[in-house]
Amino acid sequence: MGDEVQAAEVGAVRVAGGGATARSADGGATARAAESEGGPVRAGDGARARPAEDEHITEELLERLLSSSSPESYLAEEADGLERRGLSQYLMDLLEERGIKRSQAIVSSGLSSTYAYQVFQGKRLPGRDRAIMLAFGMGCGLRETQRLLRLAGRSELWSRTRRDAIIIFCLDRGMTLEQCDAELYRLGEPTLSPEE
Repeated sequence: MGDEVQAAEVGAVRVAGGGATARSADGGATARAAESEGGPVRAGDGARARPAEDEHITEELLERLLSSSSPESYLAEEADGLERRGLSQYLMDLLEERGIKRSQAIVSSGLSSTYAYQVFQGKRLPGRDRAIMLAFGMGCGLRETQRLLRLAGRSELWSRTRRDAIIIFCLDRGMTLEQCDAELYRLGEPTLSPEE
């Protein structure tokens, strides 16, 4: 059972051996973006599945929380597996991993510098489109963008939504914000960058 992987998405393939890729509703196109990054399969993510012992799936964690006698007992049991970083810390970690300066990421994101600096300092949480713009500015892949959205308290990209599917495609192909906006515009969807 150590090699069994969990698939949290309807239609995903449950396989043995952590190296298999699950197919999502978009035909698996997003799997390529996250394949080298690993991680649990989430609805709309198409990411490569990770062995069950590495990370508990959300449904299992919810079941444990609801069966706990108190929030404290749950938190004590799951202390190692819970996300501790806030959005600003996650953004700083991404900058360090990529070796880019905050100012470069802000310019590439198309956000106003005042607004973006407030996000980086943890004084402000971005809206969904602005969080995605920031992800493009930092060169994030799909998995990193999904985590950024979760930490910002926004809904993740979902491949069953037309606009989100286009954005997922652009993230998968390593496109810039400008290229993504061009695709969104070409396909009749609202762009991420506000129109001037």
